[in-house]
Amino acid sequence: MRPESEGDGIALSQLVEGNPVATIVIDARHRVTHWNRACAVLTGVPAADMIGRSEQWRAFYDSARPIMADLVVDGVLEAGIDLYYHGKFSRSLLIDDAYEAEDFFPAFGDGGRWLFFTAAALRNARGEVIGAIETLQDVTERRKAEAALREKEACLAQIVEGSSVPTMVIDAQHCVSHWNKACEALTGTSALDVIGTGNHWKSFYANKRPMMADLIVDAAGEREIDRLYHGRYRPSPLISGAYEAEDFYPNVGEGGRWLFFTAAPLRNANGEVIGAIETLQDVTERRRAEEALRESEERYRSLSQTDSLTALYNSRHLHECLPAEIERAKRYQRPLSLLVLDCDNFKAVNDNYGHLGGDRVLQNLAHAIRQCLRRSDLAFRYGGEEFVVALPETDAPAALAIAERLRALFAAVRTPAPGGEAIRCTVSIGIAVCQAGDEEGGLIRRADEACYRAKQAGKNRVILADSVR
Repeated sequence: MRPESEGDGIALSQLVEGNPVATIVIDARHRVTHWNRACAVLTGVPAADMIGRSEQWRAFYDSARPIMADLVVDGVLEAGIDLYYHGKFSRSLLIDDAYEAEDFFPAFGDGGRWLFFTAAALRNARGEVIGAIETLQDVTERRKAEAALREKEACLAQIVEGSSVPTMVIDAQHCVSHWNKACEALTGTSALDVIGTGNHWKSFYANKRPMMADLIVDAAGEREIDRLYHGRYRPSPLISGAYEAEDFYPNVGEGGRWLFFTAAPLRNANGEVIGAIETLQDVTERRRAEEALRESEERYRSLSQTDSLTALYNSRHLHECLPAEIERAKRYQRPLSLLVLDCDNFKAVNDNYGHLGGDRVLQNLAHAIRQCLRRSDLAFRYGGEEFVVALPETDAPAALAIAERLRALFAAVRTPAPGGEAIRCTVSIGIAVCQAGDEEGGLIRRADEACYRAKQAGKNRVILADSVR
């Protein structure tokens, strides 16, 4: 820099004075040459008290010490600057031979101020340092905002950490930022092992795949969510843009766990998604209780429909099923046949071999009936030694063939008696084919009458009811 002429001095003074940024200029002997109005307002010290003097420290510190501009003028290296601004300074990325720093000045204003300041060397034409310029900006409000944000984030972290509900938070890059103790307890994964990584999936799945929170961050549509959670999810009724689901995780805990989970977006002030929070609840015991209840209800339903001795349906279930089968046959004009079976000479069996022997005979008859049934057929113990079999989609010839097969099968059965003898027994069977005017009672009565005629005709035979009544 060439020596300053009078015109240059006036121009520099105008430039510094008109700058809205607080600015100090010192010469090579550390005397203040410029102290602009913005600096006077910031420090509360008028320029007249500073210009021409080397006591600029008084505006900032309680005791004599160099400001950043003084260190630049003296050519102090970074190690020297570090003595005064340890951990608070860096080299300027914009200006050669310049440093910048941020520090708190407790004597400024009400309660002190945070200042960001930059000091750069001034050189003459020969490159010699002839002074330094330092600019200062009040960044207190930014610092307060940052502190408030940190406090808010710390509060959020405490809320998440203190929650008894397992909770994790991921950022826009799918990295975990929060993984509370409840989540540690649920998954067995330490927060230290997962925070800062994108490996949260490993605690839930054997192979890599997105969790609900990942889908939220990626703004996945319902089509993608449905692909991964088909039939197990729904939009949250409480939180806009959130989804909830319930699924089984075989890799969580011993034997797997059922989890109910909700994932919701986290947004910035502009409404942009910057992450997602996912909460998880272990609902395994509820699911087990529901399954036990379903099994209990199924057992009750089965017991209410089933004859305990023969394991065939009981008469109560016959009266529930047969009207529907008759209605279906009439509606679609399809054949329906009904068999009524009566165990021959059953009273003599009970008299000779006791009720235990009689029960074994009935169980063998039920077994023979099951051997002859098709998938669509229905068999019932109607009462005592009497049974009913409904044969949908079965006309008279087919019903006769089934009945004859059943009769012959049972006639060949030898039932062991309690005393060791073999009990031989036969069955008489009546068949009725459903007709246009039939109702439940009429159809059963015609088949029962045919069974009675089979007994009268000598037993151990099949009789088809007359089609004309």
